[in-house]
Amino acid sequence: MNVGTEDVGTEAAAYRSPLLSRPGAVEGEGPDAGVAAHYGNPVREQRLLAEGLAVVDLSHRGVVTVTGPDRLSWLHSITSQQLTGLAPQDSREALVLSPKGHVEHDLHLVDDGTTTWITTEPGTQAALAGWLDSMRFMLRVEVADVTADWAVLGEPSGSESRPGEPLAWRDPWPGLVGDTAAYGPVEGHPAQDRRWREVLVPRAQLAAAVGDRDLAGTCASEALRVAAWRPRLGFETDHRTIAHEVDLLRTAVHLHKGCYRGQETIARVHNLGRPPRRLVFLHLDGSGHTLPDRGSAVSLDGRQVGFLTSVARHHEDGPIGLALVKRNTPVDATLDVAGVSAAQEVVVAP
Repeated sequence: MNVGTEDVGTEAAAYRSPLLSRPGAVEGEGPDAGVAAHYGNPVREQRLLAEGLAVVDLSHRGVVTVTGPDRLSWLHSITSQQLTGLAPQDSREALVLSPKGHVEHDLHLVDDGTTTWITTEPGTQAALAGWLDSMRFMLRVEVADVTADWAVLGEPSGSESRPGEPLAWRDPWPGLVGDTAAYGPVEGHPAQDRRWREVLVPRAQLAAAVGDRDLAGTCASEALRVAAWRPRLGFETDHRTIAHEVDLLRTAVHLHKGCYRGQETIARVHNLGRPPRRLVFLHLDGSGHTLPDRGSAVSLDGRQVGFLTSVARHHEDGPIGLALVKRNTPVDATLDVAGVSAAQEVVVAP
């Protein structure tokens, strides 16, 4: 069930958003196929999005619901996050881990008092719903893949939900959620003022929910995500990623809760050692006209030390990226990414 970069989005490949009919829309590729990469002016769209004046079509994301009186205690018992007692409208991020502690699913989760809503990476919803359904046993829970009926829009937002607002998952990144730990900086984190949410809307009302607001493509949202050092399932994770490597403990892992699958690895690495790889932020040389491909080798002195997980062109910082590198890679070294030089910033400390 491990989800690697090459797997995310395969189930969603046939989807095509109705918003692709908007003027200037250019469809995305790979995991973001089916929605617009941009609408003709990605730099302007990125600025509007950063200012809170645009919305992003994320309707290719999956949506899974869990209902029943045992839903929160049950999800608490099988994922990495503290979920018991979650109040209506409160959001959490939780991981499904393999028995060896590798990240398999990243759940963006919000409860409305009767239903727990989970948004997932495109194409992963069926696998998640299937695994959840297999874990129900005799508990009073029901799992449903409702992607056909519900869609997601992404947008900057205020820090607090207000009465009358639509149901939405509010991204906790980069705050420390509950009893957890950060593997990167806390003070001075580049995303410390970031506010982002995923709004759930009936799929039949997707266009109406956008209304006359400006649309930004995933090129814009991805550039802002990379600048925030925000890991994404299937991009910053592969089949052997543990949460420590990409700093996901800070938002998605509670360190002192009951036993769940993969907990032993979480505890052992946190208490006894450091992860074998670490996430870095890259400032790429912008003298060329093209960006390196995601997945390109990251090298130091002719030797591969990692790979490029995400790449974007930021409206202020120019070409930027995230990469997973070996833990012992010197933090002050200039790296090579497919022939492009890159200065690094520490996201996860060695």
